[in-house]
Order: sequence, then structure tokens, then C-alpha cells
Amino acid sequence: MERTFEQELRKLSMEVKDNGIIGVVGLGLMGASIVSSLLINGQKVIALAPIRCDLDMTAKKRIKKSLQECNAQGITDEHPEDLFKNMTFTSSYADLKGCWIVMECVSENLKIKKDVYQKIEKVVADNVIITSNTSAIPISILQEHLGIPERFFGMHWAEPAYTTRFLEIICGDKSPAKIGKKLHKIAIAWGKEPTLVRKDIQGFITNRLMYSLYREAFYLVENGYATIEDVDRACKNDAGHWLTFCGPFRYMDLTGLQAYHAVMKNLFSDLSTGTQVPKLIDDIAKKGGNGVFNGKGFYDYTTEEAKAWEEAFEKFAFDINRLSTKYMAETAAISSYNMSEKE
Repeated sequence: MERTFEQELRKLSMEVKDNGIIGVVGLGLMGASIVSSLLINGQKVIALAPIRCDLDMTAKKRIKKSLQECNAQGITDEHPEDLFKNMTFTSSYADLKGCWIVMECVSENLKIKKDVYQKIEKVVADNVIITSNTSAIPISILQEHLGIPERFFGMHWAEPAYTTRFLEIICGDKSPAKIGKKLHKIAIAWGKEPTLVRKDIQGFITNRLMYSLYREAFYLVENGYATIEDVDRACKNDAGHWLTFCGPFRYMDLTGLQAYHAVMKNLFSDLSTGTQVPKLIDDIAKKGGNGVFNGKGFYDYTTEEAKAWEEAFEKFAFDINRLSTKYMAETAAISSYNMSEKE
């Protein structure tokens, strides 16, 4: 099985430059964003809306708007209409037949995902790669629901997918590591600076890091040490100032490793180790709060305020993309990291 996959991926790594067809199943906010990202990086996409809901049915409009903004912001020189022509919008799984890889982006519900995988496997060849954008369910669990579990990998994207270089490739227990490495290399052609999670773990890399931060943020607020506003300001003006430039290990190198070693001896034992959903978010969620999407979250928003925050976030995403791209090139010139040489 692995030899067949390796041969296929060797061919596909060439095809991707010639617009090998990629399937995306599920066109909610994340799915539509992924389609936009692939289109601006020269890929042909079959965009499948598995459920006739308002969110999926408005996907074409959202994708077109993203392409227009990417063109206006200089992320792509291609005309939005030309890029849009490389997408086929469908609700039929049969249209996935010609894809070399199919990306599942449906809701975090195991029953729904299982049904989607069965429908995909009925129409695609045995050597077609299938991935999931899950951020919560271990890949090793999901791949047990496929007829050919070895073909399955995690591909965890970030929103907005068309402005961030983030992409995690995750190997499940039955995912050939060599294929994961090939997918990692192919993802670079999609404008990403991907990471490879070699051993499956719940939450992967970024969610384990971020939810540790969220847990401590709730602990500080719920125990009266700081307000929501103060925690937001502290994160924005400290970690937010350097995280796009480098990760935590490089930052400790840049600012003095010894100091962090000393602080860890006393601070680690005092950090939150809570395992329950914090009451603060639980209360809001149970009342239906969903942030800017309905005006009720940790902050309250009028319709105008919600729209203004969304527009500011989108503008920031484009600005930070330009800045981080500039420094990625400069730091790459200092020391080039070659994954194959490190192994």
C-alpha cells in the first residue's frame, strides 16, 4: 500500500504545478476560505456543498469576495473572475472522481464525518488522498472510519486561509510518514509554511498551545486577577508583538534562555491545570452567545460594531501577511531550515 501511495504522490507533486484537481467538501466559513486560498495559488478546485443550507449556498459569493480582496490587496495579480473559473461548485460527490486529493471541512461531528468519508470513497480511486480539517478529533480515530485508512491525513488550516501561511499536516497511526512529508512539500506550493505533526495527538500543535493560553486567560479573569479587557491587552501587546516574527523557542533564544529557565522553576507549579470548561464561556455559550455573529460574546456588539470589527480583522490579516512575508524572506537568508537534513 505504501509503495503505491509513494508512486502516486511522486506523480502528483509534479501535477500540482499543472493545476491537479483538489476537492473540498463543506463550504462553511473555513471551507470557503480554503477554496479561496487554493484558487489564488493556482489550483483547480471542486467545491462541494454536502448540505443545502444557507451557509453553503452563499459560499460562491463569499469566495468571490475573498478573491476580489486578495487581488485588491496584492496577494494575487490574477483577475478574480479568472481565478473563479477554476472552481466547480457542486453538491454531487460524483464530481470528485477526478481529484487527486479531497479535503473534508464539515462540522466537528463524528457521525457526519463518517458519512462524508463513505460517500467520498465510493467515487474516488483507491490512491486518492483524503484529509480532514478537524481541530478536535484525533486523526487516528477518524481514519478508522475509512475503507483505506492509510490514505487519510489531517490538514488543519487557519482562518483566513488565504492570508495566513499556517497549515498543519498530521499523520495518524496508519498514515505513512513518507506521504506526510510529500504532502508537506506540496503544501509549500500552496503558499504555506507548513508544519508536520509526525505523531498524532489531540489538538495537534497549535491548538494545544493556544488552549493552554485560553485556559490561563479564563483562570486570571474568573479568579479576579484581571479583567477580560486587561488580558486581551496583555496578549496583544506582548506575545502579539513578536509571535508573527518567530515562535517561542526562537524568542527565548533571542531574549535570553537563562531567564526563562529560572522563571519556570517557580511559575510552572502555579499555572492553571483545570480540566473543566470555564464557567465564563460556558454561561455565554448556553445562552446562545456567538461573538460578532450574533452580538453576544465576551463583549457585546451592535450590528455596526460587529461589522467594523470583522472588517478591521480582515484588513489586519492582509497587513500582517505582507509584514510576515517580508521578514520570512529576511530570516530565511540568515539560516535556512531544511527538514530532510534535520532527520
